[in-house]
Amino acid sequence: MSTLHDNSIIIDGLNISKFERSVFEDMRKGGVTAVNCTVSVWEDFQKTIDNIAEMKQQIREYSEILTLVRTTDDILRAKKENKTGIIFGFQNSYAFEDNLGYIEVFKELGVNVVQFCYNTQNLVGTGCYEPDGGLSGYGKEVIHEMNRVGIMVDLSHVGAKTSSDAIACSKKPVTYSHCCPSGLKDHPRNKSDDQLREIVDVGGFVGVTMFSPFLKKGPDATVDDYLEAIEYTINVIGEDNVGIGTDFTQGYSTEFFDWITHDKGRYRSLTNFGKFVNPEGIRTIGEFPNLTAAMEKAGWSESRIKKVMGGNWMRFFGEVWNV
Repeated sequence: MSTLHDNSIIIDGLNISKFERSVFEDMRKGGVTAVNCTVSVWEDFQKTIDNIAEMKQQIREYSEILTLVRTTDDILRAKKENKTGIIFGFQNSYAFEDNLGYIEVFKELGVNVVQFCYNTQNLVGTGCYEPDGGLSGYGKEVIHEMNRVGIMVDLSHVGAKTSSDAIACSKKPVTYSHCCPSGLKDHPRNKSDDQLREIVDVGGFVGVTMFSPFLKKGPDATVDDYLEAIEYTINVIGEDNVGIGTDFTQGYSTEFFDWITHDKGRYRSLTNFGKFVNPEGIRTIGEFPNLTAAMEKAGWSESRIKKVMGGNWMRFFGEVWNV
């Protein structure tokens, strides 16, 4: 691990791996300071509570390497103690059901990031894989309540109109925690230059994913191709507004992808990614230092590397979580 990587705060804006001891140990091997861990996608309120309870138990059980993150101070403490800070996040507002009161309940349990929609229509708006009706009236109320309690609004899988509506509605900056630029590859999940500028123009933030179907070279991508996507995004919106959001799915089999890419987890099959592999050089979380090394090799300044690898996320978290 390079000295620069070791001395930097490393933040992954999205990870949906099979959370177990081996994955957490790989986070420490990779020098990851804090990570947004998905605890809900298609699960309802009760099942999401179960998932959070299980994750809290794991954080206690592996307390020598893990700690729960509620504030940016917790991330600084994780770095000092050589632990990985776990941020609870949703990839769908499905678990809120039709009850605004659940939002504050989840915040108090440690949930700090919620993606509005996962690919399709729900009570708040529309995902990126079907005709987009925009933000619902209930969706506006959800955003206002998330703003009030300090939960970050994530629009990564959201349709373009719903996304624009949410950006305009939110009184706090919002994020694409894990996306790629459509300027390099045209894909429903990728964001156009205009969409990237739209979110940043009102103080928002973009985490760039390495999910290979969204990268220009697909399954043949390497860590350098991931770096290309990050550099492209920086050229559009500036190095202060970009971070990492890997979308690691470590430890899962193909059955997991079948479940997660079906509408509501059961019915329509929405996507077919075929053979999926992470970019060569960063296939596992433990290889995270290779990304910093690629940045150094590309001639990035130390200040830019530190910002993109975690410093920018830290600033943004502070702006949104503080109430």
